[in-house]
Amino acid sequence: KEFCEHVFRTFDSDKNGFIDFKEFLLAIDVTSAGSPEEKLNWAFSMYDVDGNGWIDLLEMTKIVRSIYKMMGPNQALVDQFETPEKRAEDIFHRMDANSDGRVTRQEFVRSCLNDSKLAELLSPRL
Repeated sequence: KEFCEHVFRTFDSDKNGFIDFKEFLLAIDVTSAGSPEEKLNWAFSMYDVDGNGWIDLLEMTKIVRSIYKMMGPNQALVDQFETPEKRAEDIFHRMDANSDGRVTRQEFVRSCLNDSKLAELLSPRL
């Protein structure tokens, strides 16, 4: 449920609480036919929960935690030694190239393009 709310928030570009036909078409286009950069820019918008232009550790943790919840008990078996909080922290520090406590859109996209494992974890199929 939480992850779906994050996806919905990202698709609802005018923030009116509804996804209209235009927003729906844009969502389908970006997630199915978009370039890797377009998909990563979309994913960045989902992780940037407060919309301030960067991702902080709290935002990264919220999204990673919601992904773990969505995946259910199977994910707990796979990651029995790593909590969602630990995974979020590891990802965040790998992406925060200048160590300023913020992951910018550029850092996010560049990190994912240079690290296929990160891209796989964080964004729609590239």
